Amino acid sequence: MNTISIIFALIAVIAVLMYNSLISKKNQVDNIFGGVDAVLKKRFDLIPNLVASVSQYMEHEKTTLETITELRASAMKPGITDDQKIALDAKLTSALGAINIAMEAYPDLKANENVMHLQRSLNEAEEQISAARRAYNQAVTDLNNAIEMFPTNLMASYMKLQPKKVFEITVNERANVDVGALFTK
Repeated sequence: MNTISIIFALIAVIAVLMYNSLISKKNQVDNIFGGVDAVLKKRFDLIPNLVASVSQYMEHEKTTLETITELRASAMKPGITDDQKIALDAKLTSALGAINIAMEAYPDLKANENVMHLQRSLNEAEEQISAARRAYNQAVTDLNNAIEMFPTNLMASYMKLQPKKVFEITVNERANVDVGALFTK
Protein backbone atom coordinates (compact mmCIF):
# COMPACT_ATOMS: atom_id res chain seq x y z
CA MET A 1 0.00 0.00 0.00
CA ASN A 2 1.20 3.44 -0.71
CA THR A 3 1.54 6.24 1.83
CA ILE A 4 -1.51 8.16 0.59
CA SER A 5 -3.78 5.13 1.05
CA ILE A 6 -2.47 4.64 4.58
CA ILE A 7 -3.09 8.31 5.41
CA PHE A 8 -6.66 8.13 4.05
CA ALA A 9 -7.32 4.91 5.95
CA LEU A 10 -5.98 6.50 9.14
CA ILE A 11 -8.14 9.61 8.64
CA ALA A 12 -11.19 7.40 8.02
CA VAL A 13 -10.55 5.42 11.21
CA ILE A 14 -10.10 8.63 13.22
CA ALA A 15 -13.32 10.08 11.76
CA VAL A 16 -15.26 6.92 12.62
CA LEU A 17 -13.86 6.92 16.17
CA MET A 18 -14.77 10.59 16.66
CA TYR A 19 -18.26 10.02 15.24
CA ASN A 20 -18.86 6.99 17.46
CA SER A 21 -17.52 8.85 20.50
CA LEU A 22 -19.88 11.78 19.92
CA ILE A 23 -22.86 9.46 19.37
CA SER A 24 -21.96 7.60 22.57
CA LYS A 25 -21.78 10.85 24.57
CA LYS A 26 -25.06 12.12 23.09
CA ASN A 27 -26.80 8.84 23.88
CA GLN A 28 -25.39 8.86 27.42
CA VAL A 29 -26.84 12.35 27.98
CA ASP A 30 -30.21 11.18 26.64
CA ASN A 31 -30.11 8.04 28.79
CA ILE A 32 -29.22 9.90 31.97
CA PHE A 33 -31.87 12.54 31.25
CA GLY A 34 -34.32 9.63 31.04
CA GLY A 35 -33.26 8.73 34.59
CA VAL A 36 -33.76 12.33 35.68
CA ASP A 37 -37.16 12.25 34.03
CA ALA A 38 -38.07 9.07 35.96
CA VAL A 39 -37.27 10.57 39.37
CA LEU A 40 -38.98 13.84 38.42
CA LYS A 41 -42.07 11.77 37.54
CA LYS A 42 -41.83 10.14 40.98
CA ARG A 43 -41.77 13.61 42.53
CA PHE A 44 -44.69 14.73 40.35
CA ASP A 45 -46.68 11.69 41.48
CA LEU A 46 -46.06 12.53 45.15
CA ILE A 47 -47.06 16.19 44.83
CA PRO A 48 -50.87 15.78 44.56
CA ASN A 49 -50.86 13.64 47.73
CA LEU A 50 -48.71 16.17 49.57
CA VAL A 51 -50.83 19.10 48.41
CA ALA A 52 -54.05 17.34 49.40
CA SER A 53 -52.68 16.46 52.84
CA VAL A 54 -51.19 19.86 53.52
CA SER A 55 -53.89 22.08 52.02
CA GLN A 56 -56.36 21.61 54.86
CA TYR A 57 -53.77 22.92 57.33
CA MET A 58 -52.28 25.66 55.21
CA GLU A 59 -55.17 27.65 53.81
CA HIS A 60 -53.18 30.89 53.77
CA GLU A 61 -50.34 29.22 51.82
CA LYS A 62 -52.89 28.45 49.12
CA THR A 63 -50.97 30.36 46.44
CA THR A 64 -47.85 28.26 47.08
CA LEU A 65 -49.88 25.08 46.77
CA GLU A 66 -51.52 26.36 43.58
CA THR A 67 -48.11 27.27 42.14
CA ILE A 68 -46.78 23.78 42.86
CA THR A 69 -49.84 22.22 41.23
CA GLU A 70 -49.49 24.46 38.14
CA LEU A 71 -45.77 23.72 37.81
CA ARG A 72 -46.43 20.00 38.08
CA ALA A 73 -49.13 20.20 35.39
CA SER A 74 -46.78 22.13 33.10
CA ALA A 75 -43.99 19.62 33.60
CA MET A 76 -46.30 16.69 32.84
CA LYS A 77 -47.38 18.09 29.45
CA PRO A 78 -46.21 16.00 26.53
CA GLY A 79 -43.75 17.48 24.09
CA ILE A 80 -41.92 19.90 26.35
CA THR A 81 -38.22 20.24 25.68
CA ASP A 82 -35.41 19.17 27.97
CA ASP A 83 -34.57 22.83 28.58
CA GLN A 84 -38.19 23.54 29.58
CA LYS A 85 -38.12 20.56 31.95
CA ILE A 86 -34.92 21.86 33.51
CA ALA A 87 -36.46 25.32 34.02
CA LEU A 88 -39.70 23.90 35.47
CA ASP A 89 -37.68 21.64 37.79
CA ALA A 90 -35.82 24.65 39.18
CA LYS A 91 -39.08 26.51 39.84
CA LEU A 92 -40.69 23.44 41.41
CA THR A 93 -37.68 22.81 43.66
CA SER A 94 -37.92 26.38 44.92
CA ALA A 95 -41.67 26.12 45.55
CA LEU A 96 -41.29 22.81 47.39
CA GLY A 97 -38.62 24.38 49.58
CA ALA A 98 -41.07 27.14 50.48
CA ILE A 99 -43.73 24.62 51.43
CA ASN A 100 -41.30 22.68 53.64
CA ILE A 101 -40.40 25.87 55.49
CA ALA A 102 -44.07 26.81 55.85
CA MET A 103 -44.91 23.35 57.20
CA GLU A 104 -42.63 23.99 60.18
CA ALA A 105 -45.17 26.54 61.47
CA TYR A 106 -47.89 23.88 61.86
CA PRO A 107 -47.30 21.48 64.79
CA ASP A 108 -50.43 19.45 63.96
CA LEU A 109 -49.25 19.08 60.40
CA LYS A 110 -45.78 17.97 61.46
CA ALA A 111 -47.37 15.31 63.69
CA ASN A 112 -49.67 13.97 60.95
CA GLU A 113 -48.41 10.51 60.00
CA ASN A 114 -49.50 10.73 56.34
CA VAL A 115 -47.79 14.08 55.88
CA MET A 116 -44.62 12.82 57.54
CA HIS A 117 -44.58 9.77 55.26
CA LEU A 118 -45.15 11.95 52.20
CA GLN A 119 -42.42 14.35 53.31
CA ARG A 120 -39.96 11.45 53.79
CA SER A 121 -40.89 10.11 50.36
CA LEU A 122 -40.47 13.53 48.82
CA ASN A 123 -37.09 13.98 50.54
CA GLU A 124 -35.99 10.60 49.17
CA ALA A 125 -37.10 11.63 45.69
CA GLU A 126 -35.23 14.93 46.06
CA GLU A 127 -32.04 13.03 46.95
CA GLN A 128 -32.50 10.81 43.90
CA ILE A 129 -33.11 13.89 41.74
CA SER A 130 -29.95 15.48 43.11
CA ALA A 131 -27.88 12.39 42.27
CA ALA A 132 -29.45 12.15 38.81
CA ARG A 133 -28.74 15.84 38.18
CA ARG A 134 -25.07 15.34 39.07
CA ALA A 135 -24.80 12.40 36.67
CA TYR A 136 -26.62 14.35 33.97
CA ASN A 137 -24.42 17.42 34.44
CA GLN A 138 -21.28 15.28 34.14
CA ALA A 139 -22.54 13.62 30.96
CA VAL A 140 -23.54 17.01 29.51
CA THR A 141 -20.12 18.45 30.38
CA ASP A 142 -18.41 15.52 28.62
CA LEU A 143 -20.61 16.02 25.55
CA ASN A 144 -20.18 19.80 25.54
CA ASN A 145 -16.40 19.43 25.84
CA ALA A 146 -16.37 17.06 22.87
CA ILE A 147 -18.58 19.43 20.86
CA GLU A 148 -16.32 22.39 21.58
CA MET A 149 -12.81 20.84 21.50
CA PHE A 150 -10.70 20.30 18.42
CA PRO A 151 -10.83 18.02 16.42
CA THR A 152 -14.15 16.54 17.56
CA ASN A 153 -15.75 19.97 17.14
CA LEU A 154 -15.39 19.51 13.38
CA MET A 155 -17.30 16.22 13.47
CA ALA A 156 -19.86 17.67 15.94
CA SER A 157 -20.46 20.59 13.60
CA TYR A 158 -20.95 18.19 10.70
CA MET A 159 -23.41 16.21 12.86
CA LYS A 160 -25.17 19.46 13.87
CA LEU A 161 -24.74 18.68 17.58
CA GLN A 162 -25.43 21.60 19.89
CA PRO A 163 -24.23 22.06 23.47
CA LYS A 164 -26.77 21.11 26.13
CA LYS A 165 -27.65 23.03 29.28
CA VAL A 166 -26.76 21.67 32.69
CA PHE A 167 -29.05 21.74 35.71
CA GLU A 168 -28.27 24.86 37.74
CA ILE A 169 -29.67 26.13 40.99
CA THR A 170 -31.60 29.36 41.06
CA VAL A 171 -30.32 32.58 42.60
CA ASN A 172 -32.77 32.13 45.51
CA GLU A 173 -31.38 28.68 46.25
CA ARG A 174 -27.85 30.09 46.43
CA ALA A 175 -28.77 32.53 49.20
CA ASN A 176 -27.98 31.59 52.78
CA VAL A 177 -30.98 30.39 54.77
CA ASP A 178 -31.98 32.83 57.51
CA VAL A 179 -32.51 30.30 60.27
CA GLY A 180 -33.50 33.03 62.73
CA ALA A 181 -36.42 34.01 60.53
CA LEU A 182 -37.70 30.44 60.64
CA PHE A 183 -38.10 30.64 64.42
CA THR A 184 -39.80 34.05 64.49
CA LYS A 185 -42.96 33.07 62.62
